[in-house]
Amino acid sequence: MRYMMIMPVDAAVAAAPMPIDMAEAVAMMGRYNEDMQKAGVFLGAEGLSPADEGFRVDFDSAPPVVTDGPFAEAAEVFNGFWIIEVASRDEAEHWARKCPLGPGTSLEVRRINDLSDFSELGPDNEWVKKEQEWRAAHE
Repeated sequence: MRYMMIMPVDAAVAAAPMPIDMAEAVAMMGRYNEDMQKAGVFLGAEGLSPADEGFRVDFDSAPPVVTDGPFAEAAEVFNGFWIIEVASRDEAEHWARKCPLGPGTSLEVRRINDLSDFSELGPDNEWVKKEQEWRAAHE
């Protein structure tokens, strides 16, 4: 099973100066990532640029409305994510608990759907078949 560990951070915390040196923070995350790599569960991770460099697309109207960040109404911003592949929810929880984060941060952990989650569509669904073909070609 693949899981995404998403790092939402309180907007006020994200705007404040880092409480530790950037080199120290990178080293802590590097060791965490290395531990997951050695365990064979690490598939990828990325940090995200600040919210003021982002934008939001709102589909409540046609055409969709694009709004540049930051987003004043946001209580949290996403700072990064990891994708891991583990045998169970318990194992995903194990790795999430080991993440070297501090106050004002959290991890939202969600299982990533796989093609079996769409089995109710039947084996002949055109779009499921195309996705299977694409994945097979890119493994």
